[in-house]
Amino acid sequence: MYRALFRLVLRHLDPERAHGLAFVVIRMLGLPLFRQAATAFARPAGRLRTRALGLEFTGPFGVAAGFDKEGLGILGLGALGFSHVEIGTVTAIAQPGNDRPRLFRLIPDRAVINRMGFNNHGAATVAARVARVRRRRNRPVIGINIGKSRVVDVEDAIGDYLESTRLLAPVADYLVVNVSSPNTPGLRGLQELDRLEPLLRAVSDAAGGVPVLVKIAPDLTDDQVAKIASLAVSLGLAGLIATNTTLSRDGLRSPAEVVTAAGAGGLSGAPLAARSLEVLSLVRAVVPAEFCVISVGGVETGADVSQRLAAGATLVQGYTGFLYRGPLWARSINRVLAGRFRAARRPARRSTRGPVS
Repeated sequence: MYRALFRLVLRHLDPERAHGLAFVVIRMLGLPLFRQAATAFARPAGRLRTRALGLEFTGPFGVAAGFDKEGLGILGLGALGFSHVEIGTVTAIAQPGNDRPRLFRLIPDRAVINRMGFNNHGAATVAARVARVRRRRNRPVIGINIGKSRVVDVEDAIGDYLESTRLLAPVADYLVVNVSSPNTPGLRGLQELDRLEPLLRAVSDAAGGVPVLVKIAPDLTDDQVAKIASLAVSLGLAGLIATNTTLSRDGLRSPAEVVTAAGAGGLSGAPLAARSLEVLSLVRAVVPAEFCVISVGGVETGADVSQRLAAGATLVQGYTGFLYRGPLWARSINRVLAGRFRAARRPARRSTRGPVS
């Protein structure tokens, strides 16, 4: 049904408008009456419960940052079967983001290009909103992804991140330092170790015991990935998220003129899968087993999530797949994971045949 709706209607709408319309439904699902029914239909099976970051997750699959920038759909997304919702990116200072259009579909690639530019209402407003949601029973785990305000110079980034930390850490289950979006000038430069170390140390110290993770780009070299992962461990961070969107346009099936017309921005979706999996393996080879690694990028099916878990991911997130799979996406993934869990636990049947002579 959703496939037909997408083909006949949604694909012809401006992507940001279509996202806004979807959020009307998602917010309705957060209302008590609808939420109860949706949760009963889509909630992950108890066998999928996952312990990470000192928290209990109903399952390993959640929503990546960027889908719910303002914390408006947390309860509705939880009702749809996502175990955790990472909201943001949130900045200390409210900002409108980049000029529209800033979100583009590459349908043959099952991908999206975005240059949203951290559009959000600011840390104080989002903190008050999340504080109200935290009081609800059976809510999903809430992560908050923080980034640099556009009007703040890179040289002053630490103070800006600390203001977001001061406001948001008290209402977050975990906090993510985003230094890897390609849509804020100078931000990716913060992944250089001499800038990254004091930033992560300052945020970790200010978070007051709330787990802190760092999110990295897929466009780093393998050596850079390994060094940042080692730094995260040495600083005592709770985990690392791999990966953000990519600047690469290699191997796309969409017509070159369509890709060119979309312009600058981060690419997400299926074309990112291979590199995201590579980065996951690189990180897992460096960090200890108990270190939380969240894998995101090109995840669309239950098989994709299973592959990431088998490769060492503690948790897995998705975003672009929602656009192409629709509101039952998390439910379908959780059903696949539950089926594989049952199959793995099922004892092998003993042969009734006698020995072969």
